[in-house]
Amino acid sequence: MRRSRASRIAEVAAPLAVAVVGVVVVAVLLSTPAAAQSANRSAIDDLNEQLLYVALPLVLFVEITLVYALYRFRNNDDPQPTTKDPALEITWTAATGVILLFVGLSAFFVLANPYISPAAAAGAPDAASNPGGAVEIEVVAYQWGWEFRYQGENVTSQSQLVLPNDRDVRFSLVTRDVIHSFYVPELGLKQDIIPGQSTQARTRATETGEYTLYCAELCGVGHTRMHGTVTVLPQEEYDEWLDEQRAEN
Repeated sequence: MRRSRASRIAEVAAPLAVAVVGVVVVAVLLSTPAAAQSANRSAIDDLNEQLLYVALPLVLFVEITLVYALYRFRNNDDPQPTTKDPALEITWTAATGVILLFVGLSAFFVLANPYISPAAAAGAPDAASNPGGAVEIEVVAYQWGWEFRYQGENVTSQSQLVLPNDRDVRFSLVTRDVIHSFYVPELGLKQDIIPGQSTQARTRATETGEYTLYCAELCGVGHTRMHGTVTVLPQEEYDEWLDEQRAEN
């Protein structure tokens, strides 16, 4: 008997789907996530990891079901609709509800994190691991650059933001003209800056190094040039940098 086109497709698709799923599983199991560079990034990465634990079994289940259906019914030239099964319908509806509840609660706790939510950042107390108090920095955005004013230190810098490592930093973000967006992807920082408003943000860097600051909101013809440098230093070097800036002024 001549094989149907669906049968030929199933014979090709089944091993391909199994191979793809296998590669994905091995890649996820063997991958070692990099250490987060800030408390913000850590919260975001933890949420992504939790969602991955939910998504991966669902992907495997769907792919295995698809492969089984392709193989099991490859020669079915007269398919019939599935009969009603109330128990099965209730089961998958309840399972979907549990999954959505888990995803919603996980996202809620991340959004309530003071390092993620501007509202929580404005009212949250300093962390217990931060006995020196939070560093207060006013960020002024303008077309097309950045100005950083270190409150209580008599220091202002242009395009270079310097932060102490392992210490809370509170940002007060304002703009002189249009909407801008304060974006440091490696630190998990992203906050829009609205004209006429002072927006709050917060971070605690956990890895020293140099990162790039971008404006993530189209703000005019010079938008692509509106970037800066974020340097995270140990506390001693940060204090030395402040002293140098004051001496230069």
